[in-house]
Amino acid sequence: MCAIVGIYGNENAAKLASVALFAMQHRGHEASGISSGYNNKIYTIKDRGYVKDVFNEKSFEVLKGDMAIGHNRYSTAGSDSILDAQPIHARYKLGEISIVHNGNLVNKYEVRNKLIEEGAIFQTGMDTENIIHLIARSTQNKLQDRIVEALEHAVGAYNFIIQSRSKLFVIRDKHGIRPLSLGKLKSGGWIVASETCAFDIVDAEFVRDVRPGEMLVFRKNSEPESIQLYEADFRPCAFEYIYFARPDSDIDGKNVYKIRQNMGKSLAAYDVNKGLKADMVIPVPDSGVPAALGYAKESGLPFEYGIIRNHYVGRTFIEPTQEMRELKVKMKLSPMPSLIKDKVIIVIDDSIVRGTTSKKIVKMLKNAGAKEVHFRSASPMIKYPCFYGIDTPTKEELINAQMSKEEVRQFIEADSLEYLTLEDLFDSIGRDRNYSIPSFNGDYFIK
Repeated sequence: MCAIVGIYGNENAAKLASVALFAMQHRGHEASGISSGYNNKIYTIKDRGYVKDVFNEKSFEVLKGDMAIGHNRYSTAGSDSILDAQPIHARYKLGEISIVHNGNLVNKYEVRNKLIEEGAIFQTGMDTENIIHLIARSTQNKLQDRIVEALEHAVGAYNFIIQSRSKLFVIRDKHGIRPLSLGKLKSGGWIVASETCAFDIVDAEFVRDVRPGEMLVFRKNSEPESIQLYEADFRPCAFEYIYFARPDSDIDGKNVYKIRQNMGKSLAAYDVNKGLKADMVIPVPDSGVPAALGYAKESGLPFEYGIIRNHYVGRTFIEPTQEMRELKVKMKLSPMPSLIKDKVIIVIDDSIVRGTTSKKIVKMLKNAGAKEVHFRSASPMIKYPCFYGIDTPTKEELINAQMSKEEVRQFIEADSLEYLTLEDLFDSIGRDRNYSIPSFNGDYFIK
């Protein structure tokens, strides 16, 4: 998860970075931060909370300059303390650097323990700090060479943006697991961001996706330099299309909204063939909406907003504790009894992870008078933890790893339960790529 952004060659770099982070707030709620470069110095402001709470006009009096990097935090490594917010800003032999990271390094403890044995002192619990230490300890004379050397010890999913006092270095891992795109700002300069939805809000034109295994180097008065560090073995994360990304983003050339509609159509085709009768299809807002629309189109059932979302409450899946997730479900979702009373309802959600939210939704609808609730997941069964940037660290947290489909149905108290199949997932996204799907098949292809 996480959102990262880099702005280069624009006098309002930090402000544009904050706006881009605002557009990508869905990728992380725990903390936000920006580093800017000005007069050969790097300035950093970061804090816990939403983008709108961390930055104000006084912030931009500090964050001057024509380049900036930013980050929204969703923790998969480290804690939720302010020390674990990004960017990480440090001074070393060649000057100052600041770094932001989206992804997860699977060899983080091995590298960290070796660095500690050699005398390194860590300030955070994040895998990202490994890269800072590796860069600082390198004997190479140029920062670019130090970065390349440090990346030899980075195993896993990563997008890095590294800022020096005059340059930006952008790196995407050879599998391209997490998305990263390059855009040209109409007001001048360049933008790199996790999602293309950030381009629209800052008035930037999409140029292309950063290639797997590629490094982009931004220098003064120059076009970005492209260096292919590693041969690509493209394995983009399927979960970006299922849940993470905003529907209006294009991830590696594919529109998220259309793909989620395809997922809903596949679910509907199964139910139509089975002869399931219902009065309406309703989404679990907001992430279930495109799939529910696709289901409605394919099935001919009316699409209704039977559940209303309070948009002032954040996402529940990315809350750090189960207690907070459960409380937020109650605060976040409200059924419409006048619409659903005595009706047979198809409910579409993007996925079932722990099962507790699904159970509360079914109970909420039945308490509001629904005659039958048929639950549909626009994702295959999540049976395995993902170590490439999703907060499902243990199998014990995953209901589909502990129960059969029928047992899950009984647990959430739905009248029926179906999941998107893997085959339908591939049909929905497209079979032109080999996707990263360890959550569904346990294929941990990065060793």
